[in-house]
Amino acid sequence: MLLELFPLVAKGYLEGKRKAEFEAKREANRKSIAAERAKIKRTAKLKIRDLTLRDGQQSLFATRVPQHEIEKVLPYYKAANFYAMEVWGGAIPDSVMRYLNEDPWYRLESIKKEIGDVSYLTALSRGRNLFGYSPYPESVIEGFNKNAVKSGLGIMRIFDCLNDVKNMETTIKYIKEAGGIADCAVCYTVDPKFTRKQRIQAMFSGKKLPKKIFDVDYFINKAKQMEALGADMISVKDMAGLIPPSLSGKIVKRLKNEVKVPIDFHTHCTPGYGLGAVLMAIVNGVDIVDTNILNFAGGPAAPAFEIIQIFADKLGLDTGVDLDAVVKINAELKGIRERIAEFDSYKMFPREFDITADYLPADIDALFDKAISLAKADNEAELLEVCNAIDAWFNFPAPNEEVKNAEIPGGMYTNMLAQLKGLGLEDLLPTVLKKVPEVRVAAGCPPLVTPSSQIIGVQAVNYVLDVNSGKAPYTNVNNQFFNLVKGEYGETPIDIDPDFRQKICGQREATPYDVSKYKAPENLVLEEFGGVKLAQNEKEMLLLELFPTVALPYLKNLRAEAFYNEQAEIEEEKQREAAERRAAFDSMSAEEKEEKVLRGLYNIEWLSAQDKTEIKQPEWKVSKLDQKTIDMLNREKPKSTLKGE
Repeated sequence: MLLELFPLVAKGYLEGKRKAEFEAKREANRKSIAAERAKIKRTAKLKIRDLTLRDGQQSLFATRVPQHEIEKVLPYYKAANFYAMEVWGGAIPDSVMRYLNEDPWYRLESIKKEIGDVSYLTALSRGRNLFGYSPYPESVIEGFNKNAVKSGLGIMRIFDCLNDVKNMETTIKYIKEAGGIADCAVCYTVDPKFTRKQRIQAMFSGKKLPKKIFDVDYFINKAKQMEALGADMISVKDMAGLIPPSLSGKIVKRLKNEVKVPIDFHTHCTPGYGLGAVLMAIVNGVDIVDTNILNFAGGPAAPAFEIIQIFADKLGLDTGVDLDAVVKINAELKGIRERIAEFDSYKMFPREFDITADYLPADIDALFDKAISLAKADNEAELLEVCNAIDAWFNFPAPNEEVKNAEIPGGMYTNMLAQLKGLGLEDLLPTVLKKVPEVRVAAGCPPLVTPSSQIIGVQAVNYVLDVNSGKAPYTNVNNQFFNLVKGEYGETPIDIDPDFRQKICGQREATPYDVSKYKAPENLVLEEFGGVKLAQNEKEMLLLELFPTVALPYLKNLRAEAFYNEQAEIEEEKQREAAERRAAFDSMSAEEKEEKVLRGLYNIEWLSAQDKTEIKQPEWKVSKLDQKTIDMLNREKPKSTLKGE
């Protein structure tokens, strides 16, 4: 009625009233939910490693969150009290230099300054390869880990793309010597998936295809080897999100029984296993799980913390996380996501959900209870259905069926597709997918993780392109595939056929990478910027060594900026001094100005020192100038502009 009688006035009044009613209801909910949570009997702890500021933004937004956006959420993170925060490593050091023109070391140091000792700061590195493809000498590995800890790092998560623990040994040593925690990651991967036709062809050709390689025993044995080398904790790292829930539970259960150090579980949601796999890890006693906050979760990223917290409440587990702070972080993340929308791979925001003030609908709440029962019963098929329904209610992307069926990482899949699209041959993708297992087995069956997954993917495309153009397979071999087969990456899970190595590399025996051949990049002297060195300290030199093609232009820009800023300051100082001299001159009387001008004639800048000594300063009251010169000066003297004259 009010809207009909007073449409303009009533609209604002009623909108305000509805908003006030909504806020009042939310506040009542907030108090009620807090009281209910306070009554929960917590019988155990579940630690949370938040991945939002590293893996989250890398998975969803191409690592494009700039420093000023990071700083907006840090005060809330300090209040949140996560066990750990992954904030560095991975693509961060490269991307912040390459795309944001920012200092990677400052990124880590600034976060440490704000967070302090509330949460461990963690990073990700590739063992002796650190962030690159080739191994580094011990001096570089030691320098990097020492400076990382000095800059605020608490935990270094170390992995190797072949699960070759020898490649992790030096990093374990140096991170522990520096005072950090060595988190050693067992990289989860799947066995090659062959068609029935491929198996029959292999049988008739006399080349046996491998049986089960990556069983539970494989992962447990790798973890034990890492523990023996000094690992302070073990992570089951499923970077492709391919671990199904049942297997997740079995691996975690065995690790808890057979390994003494804490166990962390890490996965992604791309194929739709993520949430179910994390829940199975929890019910089987995992110590730590990796999550992202709601607006940076789901899809290619890890499961949402808010969902895991609901499961923790129902299971009587204490995460120790301040939920009010999480709500504030999530609100900021939404704004950040909107501001970097051009890099958003999904542009699909999750449901607005305040874990401190919003009740779940009864049917959705029942799904959480059902999921827990199914996980405890190890009923994987139904568990996946229920967990996918929970994800769908929160409006997360649906499982990627192509990736799920191909059983390869999402990034590997999209890279191969992009490679073929660039050639206008995307219709060859099904053929490439069939060749991936063959190429992988030929190369020793490396785990499908970064960077080995990309190496195998590129070579599978090359294989199909060779055959498609009438050439023999492996006519075109990418350099990294060559190095992998040669043995430079380390020991592969299965032996490489010497005949195949001879075909690719021209040698039958494996040859490890010779670190003695390593040459550090030259620290250039930049004459154009005042003769300064490109890298000014050890940390900058490490950037140059680890990311030579990216760090060189980045550091050169820094030196140029510093040089031009210095020149600008010098010019500014000159201008300031000149202004002071002008002001001093303007404040003089006419007689003082005349005297100063005349004195200036006897201090001409272009005169030599000897010339100046030969000219005697005049006594102005008894001038030694001839009368003709005096008359000339008087005639040319400018009229005074001083008032009162």
